Amino acid sequence: MSRFLLKNAVIVTGATSFNGSLGVDGERIAGIWEGYPSFTGVKEIDLGGRILMAGAIDTHVHFREPGLTRKADIGSESAAAVLGGVTSFIDMPNTSPPTVNLSGLDGKIRRAGSVSRANYGFHIGATNENAGQIKRYIQLGLGHQFAGVKVFMGSSTGNILVDRESTLEDLFTIKGKPILTHCEDETIIKANLERAKATYGEMIPFSMHPLVRSREACVESTRKALELALRHGTRLHILHVSTADEVEMIREAKLHNPEITAETSVNYLWFSDDDYRLMGGRLKCNPSIKTAADRDALVRGLMDGVIDTIGSDHAPHLSEEKARPYLSCPSGLPTIQNSLPAAMTIARKRGIPMTRLASAISEKAATIFGIKDRGFLKRGFFADLVVLDQDKEYPVGPPASRCGWSPYEGEIFKGAVDMVWVNGSLVVREGRLTGKRLWSRPLLYQA
Repeated sequence: MSRFLLKNAVIVTGATSFNGSLGVDGERIAGIWEGYPSFTGVKEIDLGGRILMAGAIDTHVHFREPGLTRKADIGSESAAAVLGGVTSFIDMPNTSPPTVNLSGLDGKIRRAGSVSRANYGFHIGATNENAGQIKRYIQLGLGHQFAGVKVFMGSSTGNILVDRESTLEDLFTIKGKPILTHCEDETIIKANLERAKATYGEMIPFSMHPLVRSREACVESTRKALELALRHGTRLHILHVSTADEVEMIREAKLHNPEITAETSVNYLWFSDDDYRLMGGRLKCNPSIKTAADRDALVRGLMDGVIDTIGSDHAPHLSEEKARPYLSCPSGLPTIQNSLPAAMTIARKRGIPMTRLASAISEKAATIFGIKDRGFLKRGFFADLVVLDQDKEYPVGPPASRCGWSPYEGEIFKGAVDMVWVNGSLVVREGRLTGKRLWSRPLLYQA
């Protein structure tokens, strides 16, 4: 472990931005200073006025292990993660088999410990049968093995749908862990799909996706989740918010339950439903990408804090799978390597302060999930750091993800990941991996 000083940096946190320096001693941040101090016997790295932030914590990824490793695995996707400035991830449970008990969690934790380049954590999945079991885990002090409880209120890849009203009521009474919801109403989606089949047969155009996985399906399901959270005082984190309606519903609900939080992804901040005509299956994801007006509302929600976090919802599928017709084309986009640069580009175009971005990519994620000693630039915290070249403009190429493609290929980003440290060790230099040695650790959570 080494001691070094990162100087001549634009240091950005959720609260402030200033020219200064940051010192690292071993795995931890040793200090932060305005200006440019000098210390005897400490290596100095001049960042030349580039941005220095806490590494991103992506709390919404699908790394496909176990069971779907032809698409991706923890090793390949964690490499894409650190190249995108993501120093910690929390993986979702809809694998094969689904991660719905401690045995499944233990297997993923052990696997990540042997292959992951980024710090790692996992959510446990809810089913129609395991609410009582999850409660017992928490009561027995075993909740430290998972970050949150994922509830699919609408079916998606992996299909661990929770559709019993009594089970939802039970899950929303869980204390000690956040409840994460995928909010789409299954009844509305099925009716929409049948209407689309009646019109188009088996050849439904991809432009119909926002009408099949519709605004109404999202709004109705989010309304139900918010009502449950308000009734039970739930720590609710609503995932991948995609409509203006949901932003305003969440804004109002937060006034009555401040433990309600919300996430969106850069996919909803960058694209609109007009892009389906050109991109087809390469833009198919659940929930669907909505209108330009919804995109504008999400940007405003991110700017004013109604949207708390940005998660990539990284969900890789092979190119040949995404080239299939609508009904057999899987939903999901591989975006973890592009999420932070895309967010930075959006922030520059839309006037979103970099301080707001710093809050959304790391600080609020660490707070919501109680992640110990990470997510903030603070003395004594782990030195998970990203250096961004805010002036570099470049076309997006293929990612390191095993699937080998990204919906952002060919787009122009302004803002590039230049250097990344995980636990004080340099893992990315000049946008390239530095070697094969792993410096990652499991995420730990506050009790």
